Amino acid sequence: MKKIAIVYHSAHGHTEFIARHVCQGARSVTGVEVALVRAEAITGTPDDLLAYDGFILGSPTYLGGVSAPFKGFMDATGRLWRTQRLKGRLAAGFTVSSLPSGDKQSTLFSMFVFSMQHGLLWVGNPILPEQHGGVPYDEAANRLGSWSGLMAQAGHSAPADAFVPGDLKTARMFGRHFAESLLRVSVAAPAGTPVATPI
Repeated sequence: MKKIAIVYHSAHGHTEFIARHVCQGARSVTGVEVALVRAEAITGTPDDLLAYDGFILGSPTYLGGVSAPFKGFMDATGRLWRTQRLKGRLAAGFTVSSLPSGDKQSTLFSMFVFSMQHGLLWVGNPILPEQHGGVPYDEAANRLGSWSGLMAQAGHSAPADAFVPGDLKTARMFGRHFAESLLRVSVAAPAGTPVATPI
């Protein structure tokens, strides 16, 4: 059984709402266990990450980047970085902002760089925007057109569950894709197998 941690920060409930839909999608795959982990809760005990085979990182986009609590979590993993103890595991990212763009790409990129520094293997978002196939925009998967990770939009000061159906569908598809990717990589490279052999 492979274990996934969805590590997220959510100040007003929007990012947590998306995290739960990502979790639902990942849990639909047989052979994985999924835990929702608040970034603030694991900041003091980053070694707890060693119990997981993959990480889906989630943060709201604040001023073009991750939130301060999520950055605190990232910074707390410095000891794991120095020893590269997370190397070879999988990672992916998602973010929420109140505007269709909102500079969410910058947030995903910061998660990507964080993951690369830890030697994690990044899983993108291969879902084609369904509006190109005639699905109404608000119902379309990946309507915001992000391939580096999952993007979702909730209006400013909107309730935590105020997402269009397409964003929620995308979150579930994204979680499922990550879980399936983790199982494929696990079959291709059994636990303990080096990702690369030094020459």
